Amino acid sequence: MIPIILKELSTELEKLKLESVKINAIPVNTEESLTIIQSKFLGIPYLPLQYEYPKDKNGKPMILIAQINFEEIPHIENYPESGILQLFISSTDWYDMDDYKIIYHDEATNEHQTKFPFLMEDLYEDSPVYCEHKLEFIKTTEFGGTEDHRFNLRFNNMDFYEFCETLTQDECKTVENFFDATGHKIGGYAYFTQSDPRDYEKKVREDILLLQIDTDEQIMFGDSGIANLFIHPDDLKNKNFDKAWFNWDCC
Repeated sequence: MIPIILKELSTELEKLKLESVKINAIPVNTEESLTIIQSKFLGIPYLPLQYEYPKDKNGKPMILIAQINFEEIPHIENYPESGILQLFISSTDWYDMDDYKIIYHDEATNEHQTKFPFLMEDLYEDSPVYCEHKLEFIKTTEFGGTEDHRFNLRFNNMDFYEFCETLTQDECKTVENFFDATGHKIGGYAYFTQSDPRDYEKKVREDILLLQIDTDEQIMFGDSGIANLFIHPDDLKNKNFDKAWFNWDCC
């Protein structure tokens, strides 16, 4: 719901409206066991029987950071209604953002790999995700994110930060919460602790948020950082994830 203080901007805000799916990531306790095809952060990946396990540039097994089974999430326009999306990163060299793999399996079958004896504990020592998480999904609507390069809303000819300086502390908090793009999610507006990399690369300027993984009690990229996957809208519609890309930054 649009706050009263922003009602005069309702028309402009409606143009910015995007659907997204918020993700509630819950650490898995020792008594739980997620299925291989289930959505998760960390854990054992779904891989078809003949699929080679992803390896980094040094030939070491990569680690699964995120797996999204689209059959489990509320549908949002242009995003898949089925299939499994995965993010694998190098267990040691993921910091430079050039040793990762984004994989999409068009369907999940019962014929899949079940044993990964090479996934030893030492591979996870530098993982930004500290433990396996099960994921819950809630569909929501966003009207902008102040760090996303698409957010160009003017407030009585002021930018967002100038506008906030004219408000009371409570009003400012309300507006900041309304445009808050933090958190784990699929789609919607992206958040960054530094700046939006799409501002500096013309070839990816039209790319949209595929998946966002934020810092919480059991997840941290660098120093309270945030990770994003991006993809061009046409590639997303066509389920072509070959050019999807990974970015993270921190304070």
